Amino acid sequence: MQLFTSPMFASNSSRHFQVLLRPARKSALAFPSISSRLQAVPTCSTRQAAATAFSTPATTRSLKQSSLGNASAASSHLHPTLKPAPLYVVAAKGTAVTFSNGKTIEDTTCGAAVACIGYDNERVKNAMIKQMGDFCYSNSLLYGHQIGDELATEIIKGTNGEMAKVYLMSSGAEAMESAMKMARQYYMELNPKQPQRTNFIAREGSFHGSTLGSLSMGGHVGRRKLFEGMLFNNIHRVSAANEYRGRADGQTTEEYVQQLADELDRKFQEVGPDTIAAFVAEPVVGATLGTVPAPAGYFKAMKKVCDKYGALLILDEVMSGMGRCGSLHEWEQEGVIPDIQTIAKGLAGGFAPVAGMLINHRVSDALIAGSGVFAHGHTYQGHPVGCAAALEVQRIIREDNLVENVRENGEYLGKLLREHLGGHPYVGDIRGRGFFWSLEFVACKKTKEPFPPSAGIAKKVHLAALNDVGISVYPGMGTKDGVNGDHAWIAPAYTSTKHDIERIVSKVKESVILALG
Repeated sequence: MQLFTSPMFASNSSRHFQVLLRPARKSALAFPSISSRLQAVPTCSTRQAAATAFSTPATTRSLKQSSLGNASAASSHLHPTLKPAPLYVVAAKGTAVTFSNGKTIEDTTCGAAVACIGYDNERVKNAMIKQMGDFCYSNSLLYGHQIGDELATEIIKGTNGEMAKVYLMSSGAEAMESAMKMARQYYMELNPKQPQRTNFIAREGSFHGSTLGSLSMGGHVGRRKLFEGMLFNNIHRVSAANEYRGRADGQTTEEYVQQLADELDRKFQEVGPDTIAAFVAEPVVGATLGTVPAPAGYFKAMKKVCDKYGALLILDEVMSGMGRCGSLHEWEQEGVIPDIQTIAKGLAGGFAPVAGMLINHRVSDALIAGSGVFAHGHTYQGHPVGCAAALEVQRIIREDNLVENVRENGEYLGKLLREHLGGHPYVGDIRGRGFFWSLEFVACKKTKEPFPPSAGIAKKVHLAALNDVGISVYPGMGTKDGVNGDHAWIAPAYTSTKHDIERIVSKVKESVILALG
């Protein structure tokens, strides 16, 4: 297996990158007393470092200051954030991302858990160019193409034949929308039909996309707030499966899982058991709660409840799937097979916008025996150039044994994070799986009380990492209840070696110390 280590971060690199690799200062090697309570810690102002953009301390820096400085003059582009303008990316190679102001960071989150094999891969680029030489676009509502069939075959083989077919499109939100429609159509294809099954059950704190349907499915209070009144009223909610915040003192994991299964059963009864189309969940909750794995046995218990009432199980693996958590599909670690599954980010690794919605044989057989038509469609579904990119990414992952690397070094990543940051006074929990790990920050470890949102704790850690240390640490807010609580997560490239993991953990620790003391 050949694992890639970016030359941008090698120890014999140029002075600029040596600065990004600088050893942690003595003050970052030991935790301060909890009585310091987030007092300002000076940044590395004495370092002649290109990675340092502010003279103010990391803990007192204004949260309105943009990362690494402003990008440019006013743009006609409606960016997600307009105040201030975002920084512009001008180049990316391996795991190094260079911005318009000349600064370079190590991307330790793969963007938003997307660039799983790194940037600028020649094999993937050549595959896309080859496909463009044949044709770039095909009207997928009328025609098929070989490259799409090859990708579908690769994906289904990766499930060991447990799933039957995959529908290809461009984003995770689209995949969730299609999963919702497929669940409805499944019951309309049965003989006799079950038209009353129009309800869904999902979980608090979840996120399934930003379109109205997928946002309705999600349970993150902060992300839903602006659009309440427009969101669907046929989606019902049960508790998240979060042992850190949900399991009571003295309660075993088995008892906690049974509590959640009983809650789901009661929700079926409350809504009407024969009106539920599906239970929807992320096997490892991603950005909204901070890489929360399900407790052991949880999905087997949930599947048992679904089967009891004839409902489908939909697993959203847009973020946690395609190798990110140490198996190609996260459900392989849960001992269940979903009826419908969504995938996206790691599918094409950011080389093209590609997502998928997989159906198992139960759903596929009903569709084939019924109308034989999926009543859905997108202009750019199964885009041939995107399919070429995704196919090559998946071949690289398989041929280079990258999922095995994620599984093996993922355990090492978790071990190091706990060793280096488990004793920090403001790190309440360290959790994750594979190459998908988070730190949850709390004001009091004993009570698990979060900091007030105004403190901007996760954003401070993010800014310290980006501006002072030279890595990407992804911030998350609303961890406890959708409003209160902070976490930050990392998601290294699947190619990361043991040495890479050691460097990344050292930099994450330095970032936390700079931001929080």
